[in-house]
Amino acid sequence: MDIKGCVAIVSGANRGIGEAFVRVLMQEGAARVYAGARDAASAAHLEQEFPDRVQAIRLDVSDPSTIAAAAVACPDVSVVVNNAGAFTNRLLIGAEDLSGAREEMEVNYFGPVNMARAFAPILKTNGGGAILNVLSVGGILAAPNMGGYSPSKFAMRAAGACIRAELAGQGTTVTSLIVGSVDTRMAAHVDGAKATPEEIARAAMRGITRGTDEIDTDRFAIESRAAMARDPKGLERQMAKMVHATNVSTGR
Repeated sequence: MDIKGCVAIVSGANRGIGEAFVRVLMQEGAARVYAGARDAASAAHLEQEFPDRVQAIRLDVSDPSTIAAAAVACPDVSVVVNNAGAFTNRLLIGAEDLSGAREEMEVNYFGPVNMARAFAPILKTNGGGAILNVLSVGGILAAPNMGGYSPSKFAMRAAGACIRAELAGQGTTVTSLIVGSVDTRMAAHVDGAKATPEEIARAAMRGITRGTDEIDTDRFAIESRAAMARDPKGLERQMAKMVHATNVSTGR
């Protein structure tokens, strides 16, 4: 499908990759973007920057009622960008409890699945459209130091394949974005070279225009997949050594 003239909804649009998605969609000619955030006021600056084309809305993907409300308020959507994410930086066994892992699963897995369920009928009505799920290298490579986060991204990658199969008949494409090292607040613990949020959003545009199933959005994602192909067990051992690391290096 074409980006020009599309109507998109972006979760977690108030900063980072989500904000970059809004800007890039605007630059590529989207007719309208609904900028979703837990606090709609935090995305108001995008409304001011793109008057009449960006609308900030309340959208907390961990709260199904706000997803349902967004589906009612945004009946013209043709592109869904599931970008909102949670990273609590806790281990699975070493953490005091599993509250962090539950939050990550709620936001990173159940949130995008509920978004897909709510907007699938709307996408069908509007010609098929596209769903983009912002995932992570942690979704293709188990990262023990990202206890609940990595499993939640693995789960959403699998869910994306299931949803893709379910929605193929209505012409809806589902693209998984494998994101590596990006200069955002969530990746503050990562040292080394990082892609910009805008670079990630632009790479993701290929998912919309080509209907690609999965995209490695940056150099670190590409190198990580290559390392898995060369020596998966060796990479697993290397990742295991980082289980208690507070900072991660991209090696660049």
